[in-house]
Amino acid sequence: MNCELLATCSALGYLEGDTYHKEPDCLESVKDLIRYLRHEDDTRDIRQQLGESQIVQNDLLPIIVQYREDKALFDACIRLMVNLTQPAMLCFGKIPDDPAFRHHFMQVTSHLQAYKEAFASEKVFGILSETLYNLLQLDWEQRQEEDNLLIERILLLVRNVLHVPADPCEEKKVDDDASVHDRVLWAVHMSGFDDLVKFVACAQSEQQWSMHVLEIISLMFRDQTPEALVSAGHARSAEEKQRDAQELEALRQKEHAEKRSRNLQRGNRHSRFGGSYVVQGLKAIGDKDVIYHQNLNKFRNYSHDLGKAVRRVPKRNRRAQECKDKRRSALNVRLFLREFCVDFLENCYNRLMYLVKESLIREQTQQHDETYYLWALSFFMAFNRGNGFHADLVSETMSVRTFHFIERNITNYYEMMLTDRKEATSWSRRMHLALKAYQELLLTVNEMDRSHDESIRQSSNVIKSNIFYLMEYREIFPTLLRKYDETKQPHSYLKDLVESTHLFLRMLERFCKGRKNLIVQRKKVKRKKNHGKKKQPAVDSSPEVLAETWRIVEEELRGMSFQLSESLTESIVPFDATSETPLEEQKTEAMVRVQDALLARLGPEALALLRAAREVWPVGDVFGSADVEPEEELELLKQILHANLPRPSPEAVVEDEDDGAELEEEELESVQVSETEFNFLDFIKRFANPAIVHPYLLLLKSYSKNTAHTNHCIARMLHRLAVDLKMDALIFQLSVFYIFNQILNDPAAAAYKELVTFAKYVLNRFFSVASQNDKAYVELLFWKNVGAVREMTEGYSKDGEGKKPAWTEEEEEELRRLYMEHCESEVPDIVETLLPLLSNSTRTRRQVVTQLVHMGLVCNAKELKKPKKGTGIILWTEEQELELQMLFEEYKDSDDVLGNILKKLTAKRSRGRVVDKLLSMGLVSERRELYKRSRGAKGKRSGKGMTEEEFLAELTTQDLPDDSLDRDDDDEDERGDESEDSEEEDEREKGKSQNAENYSQNFHMSVKRRVDIGTMVNSLQQEGMSGPLLWLQISLNRTAKDRKDDGLSQAVPLVPLTETNEDAMDNRRFQKLLHKLGIRPPANEQETFWRIPAEISPSQLWSAAAALTPGENQAENSEEREGPGNPTDEPQEEEEEEAPSEQRTQALRALLLARNKKLRAAESTALVSDNTPNGDTNSITEKSQEKTSNKRSRILDDDDDDDEEKENDATCAMEVDTNADADSDQEDISAPVKRRRKMALIDEEED
Repeated sequence: MNCELLATCSALGYLEGDTYHKEPDCLESVKDLIRYLRHEDDTRDIRQQLGESQIVQNDLLPIIVQYREDKALFDACIRLMVNLTQPAMLCFGKIPDDPAFRHHFMQVTSHLQAYKEAFASEKVFGILSETLYNLLQLDWEQRQEEDNLLIERILLLVRNVLHVPADPCEEKKVDDDASVHDRVLWAVHMSGFDDLVKFVACAQSEQQWSMHVLEIISLMFRDQTPEALVSAGHARSAEEKQRDAQELEALRQKEHAEKRSRNLQRGNRHSRFGGSYVVQGLKAIGDKDVIYHQNLNKFRNYSHDLGKAVRRVPKRNRRAQECKDKRRSALNVRLFLREFCVDFLENCYNRLMYLVKESLIREQTQQHDETYYLWALSFFMAFNRGNGFHADLVSETMSVRTFHFIERNITNYYEMMLTDRKEATSWSRRMHLALKAYQELLLTVNEMDRSHDESIRQSSNVIKSNIFYLMEYREIFPTLLRKYDETKQPHSYLKDLVESTHLFLRMLERFCKGRKNLIVQRKKVKRKKNHGKKKQPAVDSSPEVLAETWRIVEEELRGMSFQLSESLTESIVPFDATSETPLEEQKTEAMVRVQDALLARLGPEALALLRAAREVWPVGDVFGSADVEPEEELELLKQILHANLPRPSPEAVVEDEDDGAELEEEELESVQVSETEFNFLDFIKRFANPAIVHPYLLLLKSYSKNTAHTNHCIARMLHRLAVDLKMDALIFQLSVFYIFNQILNDPAAAAYKELVTFAKYVLNRFFSVASQNDKAYVELLFWKNVGAVREMTEGYSKDGEGKKPAWTEEEEEELRRLYMEHCESEVPDIVETLLPLLSNSTRTRRQVVTQLVHMGLVCNAKELKKPKKGTGIILWTEEQELELQMLFEEYKDSDDVLGNILKKLTAKRSRGRVVDKLLSMGLVSERRELYKRSRGAKGKRSGKGMTEEEFLAELTTQDLPDDSLDRDDDDEDERGDESEDSEEEDEREKGKSQNAENYSQNFHMSVKRRVDIGTMVNSLQQEGMSGPLLWLQISLNRTAKDRKDDGLSQAVPLVPLTETNEDAMDNRRFQKLLHKLGIRPPANEQETFWRIPAEISPSQLWSAAAALTPGENQAENSEEREGPGNPTDEPQEEEEEEAPSEQRTQALRALLLARNKKLRAAESTALVSDNTPNGDTNSITEKSQEKTSNKRSRILDDDDDDDEEKENDATCAMEVDTNADADSDQEDISAPVKRRRKMALIDEEED
């Protein structure tokens, strides 16, 4: 021993009898020892010397017992003992492989075992318990930092003492005898330390010690099993007695059978001479038979391997060693541990497991601390099942989250077992612990199914539906069986895995039987082959190509009015924030990306990227200013297209691709999740795999040592494969038959009735197959997959069957001749032409293509690739363009323009290509113009393409009486609620453009419509809604003025700010008025208010506002609107669009009026005199009559004057539209026309 260390130990004091006398420098000596331990070497020499001097037994423990009032000395001694009792595994990091270090490791372990024996004292634990109790009594505010450190050190000291392993050489004791560990546990119990542990576990203020408490509890129950604790203090049950009797009976039968076989082998007269015998049929090394030189009764054990040196098995191929067996502690220890388990489950389990789980998820614990959680889960849930089963006591760990946590740990442990090969044994043990926890969860769920409480059974069904639905939980057992490795995973792991699989399949089968169909999740991983990125061909940057590219991009952007979709805007990212490339370089890269998009003729993507880059780099206006106009953006894109931008070299791109190879491989994998109907037999087929059957047969080899339940699990799985799936040939293997032979010849075979029955069934099936298949005996030497099983039972495929038939010389010559004849022809698919010409009609396309390549007639099979379906026509000739233009002019007024064009086209093309060509030729400006129209479309209503009879019918439907219109409106209101959903869907499909068209049509107010609005306004005023009507009129005028001043229009919500206006907006009649005015209701649930659409022009808004003034005020409002501040002209575009339809309508009306000239003249004169209150209206009426007569005369004149008449007609129409107010014109002119329609109808009836 080191002299300085010896002097320091001597300065502590000395023990005289049971009294310890400390030296004055005792505290400083303890601190010096702590300093020495801090600077020890790799051999842990200081620790070994202190252990040999027995400093813990002779000095430290007596000091804390006698001098516990000295707080400083007590704290220092506790601190030193925590260091000295540290596990040897932590001191050395692992079990050393070097013999010298292995010796030091064993020395430290022996000293720890001596320390543990010294701690088996009630006095020591009494002092520790009393100190800990006093510290826990302090409130959180009164507790100092030193107090918290002392609490933690006491818990660590107890943890270290309980962690010390038992010495198997010293403790050669039988069950029910007290070991050192039992004595320590009894001291813990007698001192009341176990009650303090339970208090810390359940106290809310002490939750920071939850991990220490769980470690102490797991070490307390290290040698125990839940079944042994449950049965402690109780008489053996009838089931246990029956099981023990069966075991004894099997042993007795085996013993009698062995005795009987020995008696049969022994002759009546014992021979004192060994003798020599020739064994016929058993060859020796040469060609002669074996000569046997021993007694015949030993011949049964003869083997050629006798006398040979046993071959050493490599370490990597040795079977994994089993963990030490559990031992049964003394009865009093088991009883107190049983009571501890009961109290812990009732008061502490749920809370402690919740705290530990949260710490594990948040990674606030040390490495591998989850093993304590897994152990506690499996142990206490098993104890709860055996002790009456109360589901509420373990509710914290009964959830799908727990299943997921354990499944994730099992997967992680398996991956680490493969990667960390040096620590594969440790990872295997952790994996076994996780499997035990998973098995216990399944057993608890199975126990919940048997509960008498309906709510517990429903909870069990919820958990089962979740774990059976997800693919991860279903596939875990086939995966673990397939990946079993006997060199890394022990025999006990395989036993638990087989039993867990049996339980899972039984639960799944029972769950499926109660349901007609079960929908489960299915995941499929798609791995795409990374062929590498092909080099981009050089882009042709000639001026002609750039000009053509810019023309296409410009037309596309102008066609979409520079408006981008939200999905495109959100998907564009101009820079990478995680990249190491500087921001300025990324600006150049963004400019290059814009140019690439333009070169690829992707106008919207280029514009979206330009706008996104402008937001990222606003300084310098590199990508344009913030308030840039669309035309300026277009010019900027043109400059970028023609600019010579710096681009990265190809070598740099190749280097980047090499660096990101791993990332690309990850991106190429995609997981497709779908749902499918579950079939239990299909799931069992997953187990029909030699890699899964082999572990079962490994476990079957030890059938005599297995429990009856384990043998039942093995037999049940083999029965599912052999009987349910009819794959008994899967078990036709020589090693399996060898095990069956052992079972059938076992003297105690009566104890294995299930295995005997199954073995006989499989053997009978084999001999029946062998009678038909002569190769069955050879098949016994090999493991077979599903395909080999089918061939063995149903017959092998014949020689040459399934192979490609060979080509004879005559067939090759014929193929060469036919190919040379047709290779110059312009047939689209030469292979399809050759197939019917071949003499051998059984040849397939693939065989012909392969042979052509083999004969060298074709360089590559891609040259003979089957053409894709479709027209294949891309370019348009001048004749085809002219034909398309003529067809468009012919059918542009039909209901289905595109459909008629496609029917009449000579060169058949797809719908999309025809639409693109019509857009590029400028025949249509938008795709919506080619949509199929309904029967009652605008063109037909306006008189286009109508005969006289159809126009008369149209007039009849237009001139319905007012009450019929009201009835229609009422019916629409009644049907509104029922058809609201369908109307919303139809409106979404039609799009905003059609809505705008409808609004523009509906807003040309006819006289009848103004009369209807006036009637509704009068009725609303009588109801007391003058205020809301005035508010609505002011809103319309203000919106019209704003749109006129700003030149922009957008939807304006009508926000009621008073209760009167709010009530009016909820009124049914008021909403009907809003509909008449063209104000739309909320489009979806995100909108609250009615809105004035953006499509309504200012003049239309003023007209609508004027219509809200009934009777006398109507003329005054019209005069105010004719003032200089309010425009009265309709937009020129609307006049140009409506002029041809108006001309055709009025021409047909004039033709109708010509038939009844006399009657119309008289009636019109009378009606005009009745309906003209002043001179202004008389002059207007005269103008309208003059205009109508001019149009009638133009229709009746000769065709030579058509052009001149059209110019005059257009001039007249423009004069009427510009010199008079729109509303007053419609009112004054359309009133006589309306009455003329009625007169024409009366005249037709008289004729």
